[in-house]
Amino acid sequence: MNYELLSRYRSHLMGFAMIAVMLFHVGGSRHDTIPFCISRCGNVGVDMFLFLSGIGLWFSWTKSIAQAPLAASLRNFFRNRYVRIYPTWLLVACIFYIPIYIRGGDDLWGTILNITVNWDFWERDAWQFWFIPSIMMLYTVAPFYMELIRRHEEYRWLPVAAMLLCVLIQYWQPLHTAVGHIEIFFSRIPIFLIGINAGRAVKEGKTLPASSFWLILLIFAMSAFACINFENGLRGHFPLFLERMVYIPLSITMMMLLCRLFAVLPKQVNTVFVFLGGISLELYMVHIHYGLDFIRPYRLGYWLSAAGMFAIAVPMSWLLHKIMEKVTKAIFF
Repeated sequence: MNYELLSRYRSHLMGFAMIAVMLFHVGGSRHDTIPFCISRCGNVGVDMFLFLSGIGLWFSWTKSIAQAPLAASLRNFFRNRYVRIYPTWLLVACIFYIPIYIRGGDDLWGTILNITVNWDFWERDAWQFWFIPSIMMLYTVAPFYMELIRRHEEYRWLPVAAMLLCVLIQYWQPLHTAVGHIEIFFSRIPIFLIGINAGRAVKEGKTLPASSFWLILLIFAMSAFACINFENGLRGHFPLFLERMVYIPLSITMMMLLCRLFAVLPKQVNTVFVFLGGISLELYMVHIHYGLDFIRPYRLGYWLSAAGMFAIAVPMSWLLHKIMEKVTKAIFF
């Protein structure tokens, strides 16, 4: 197993992760145990995104810092990251939040804050588009973490501190009162930092011995079994951060196994994953409110609802991607 495969098949993995997230949002009936558990475990796609984002950031940062001073590297880093996300976010947010303001659902200041930084998420854990403010916040701190571990190797252990922070947020009352409502953000910090840490192994093309395949398979099976059991009747009986900690080994081992799968899949199948990975940001923003919300009232069942959502969201996301690609190139580059 060569870590470099995580970079080679990055777009494939992003496409797979987006499919998992979309199927998660469709939801399933608890009476249909297998579809329900599969859909709920699809939440692990978020962790796959964050891990792969961390790897990509390490590539970008180490290349930039080798070619330019720190200040210039920071400027280029933030420009490239935010230009990819923020203009698309502003367009989608305006389309979503301005009608709410017109209907009297929010005041002007609240609407401005939601459009600019999705303030409802930070203030009261409003689930709409939560990943966008979260990833932008992680991008904000990422270069400082990368520079820290580049200069001081021992700080690569900080993901462990991030895991302990999740425990404190859950069980230390002052911290829980202050930020417990955005547990979904804090419990994803560890996998993001681990992704950055893994970036060096990926960039250097480090390998694992063939015998490690069985270890990877064992950890994948154990973590998948744990998540399925969490979802099959235990939800509501444990703090959510606990399952998100299990997502860490599940997502990493799943991606390593998927790389082996992509290597033998037909080219046509891989092309689908690559295509969806290329528009994953847009798919995330539109698939619920501009796809699934139109399908749900018909109560078509899990698989038909999923098919309808994909049929609406994929072409819409591709068109949005093409439009914003031209707009950002014309304005920023």
